[in-house]
Amino acid sequence: MRIGIFGGSFNPIHTGHTRLGQWLVRKNYVDELWFMVSPLNPLKQNSTELLPDGLRLQLAQLAVEGKAGLRVSDSEMHLPRPSYMVNTLAQLRQAYPQHEFLLIIGADNWLRFNQWRNSEEIMLHHRLLVYPRPGYALDTASMPQGVSLVATPLFNISSTQIRQAIANGHYHGRGLSPKVWKSIKQNRYYQ
Repeated sequence: MRIGIFGGSFNPIHTGHTRLGQWLVRKNYVDELWFMVSPLNPLKQNSTELLPDGLRLQLAQLAVEGKAGLRVSDSEMHLPRPSYMVNTLAQLRQAYPQHEFLLIIGADNWLRFNQWRNSEEIMLHHRLLVYPRPGYALDTASMPQGVSLVATPLFNISSTQIRQAIANGHYHGRGLSPKVWKSIKQNRYYQ
C-alpha cells in the first residue's frame, strides 16, 4: 500500500490540509494519507502559540472523521524531540515494511528541503510529492528523480491566520471542519 506522509504542526488542522489529502487519495497518488502531527518541528521551535501535542492530535482526529483514506498518526509523539522526518520515516519503514511511504510536502518546504536533517537519506528511500503553495514558484526541470510536483488545487487557508482571527474575536469557523471549530470554541483554544 502507498501511504502518503503529510507532517506538520497542524496548529490547527484546517480544511486545506484535509482537502489536499482527499484529493491525493482520490487521484490515486496514494492509497492512504497519514497526517503526522509533529510535537516539535525543528524549523519552528520558537512557536509560543502551539497547542499541546495531545490537543492537536485530537483536533486532527476530529478533522479526518468520516473521510475515506485519511488517518492521523501519533508516531512522532513517541520519538526523540525535536522531530526529524528522517527518523520518523525510518521508524515507519521498520514498523510497516509492507507499505511504501511517500513524503508529501509543500513547495515552500521543497525550497528549503536541503535544510532538513539528512534530506539525502529521505530521498534515497522515499519518493516526494510536492504540492504548490501560493508565492512559491518551482522549476520542475531541476527536480531530481523521485521528486514530483503534483498539480493539486490551491487551498489558500492558513493556520496562522486562523489563530490570529480567533485571538482577535473575528473568526467564525470558515476553513475548519465543524467538529474542529466546535472543539476550539468550547475549549477556548487560541484565545
